[in-house]
Amino acid sequence: MDTTSTLTGRDRAILRAVAGGTAELGGGAEPDLFLDGRFCCDQAAVHRLARAGLIAPAAALLGQRVPARLTEQGLFALAA
Repeated sequence: MDTTSTLTGRDRAILRAVAGGTAELGGGAEPDLFLDGRFCCDQAAVHRLARAGLIAPAAALLGQRVPARLTEQGLFALAA
């Protein structure tokens, strides 16, 4: 994913929400995102962002929800 040119408005909104510090990831290779404790409505976008390396869990998942964080690439993409 060319992160600076292919991000949609919704992708950027998800990245901003994760940057806000209230996001959690749960699950495995394609994690589910929770924002303020609620299931994010566009899990396909979340999976795409996770596969692109823009968001990641802040700790090992181990079948539980953990804080989500922007990766260095995610911070760069959001700033672009």
